[in-house]
Amino acid sequence: MLKSLLVIMSLVIFWQTPLFAEEMINLPDECKEIDLDMIKCPLAEDVGMDDAIDSMKLRANMLNFKLVAHMPLSEQVKAMGGESPRMEIYQFCDASIAAKMVSANLSFAGYLPCRIALVEDNDKKPWLITLNMDNTMGKAKLPDDLMPLAMQVRNNIYSIMSAGALGDL
Repeated sequence: MLKSLLVIMSLVIFWQTPLFAEEMINLPDECKEIDLDMIKCPLAEDVGMDDAIDSMKLRANMLNFKLVAHMPLSEQVKAMGGESPRMEIYQFCDASIAAKMVSANLSFAGYLPCRIALVEDNDKKPWLITLNMDNTMGKAKLPDDLMPLAMQVRNNIYSIMSAGALGDL
């Protein structure tokens, strides 16, 4: 219900903004909103974690959205003598859009760059997790000239995450 309401609200914003030329990207139906304004998506059964990473990188490249950082946190835990299920953070960004967003509101700096986490739960099930951008954009009260850029970032991150979850190129 909440997911449907958020999609409807986003579509209303989308249709009222004349600068949008692209369609709104939706995450796979298996993706669920979780706490802390996050969304988690399971990997399709035939998609391994390394395949998901390759698909995300390829999709980001196709969208001209830069992979600006990779943090293999579970490897760091192991290097310190601990144990951890797989946990990696991938950070994507369009620097020119980021600069415009931060110029309009310094709070956006806390969201940069956009992150997608690849994590294994305690049952060894892999998930991709990212910020629920529909909720964030709804709370941000962006100026009209930044809304198309925010929608572009949202669509790119959701497209990258979908590619990873489904193993698409």
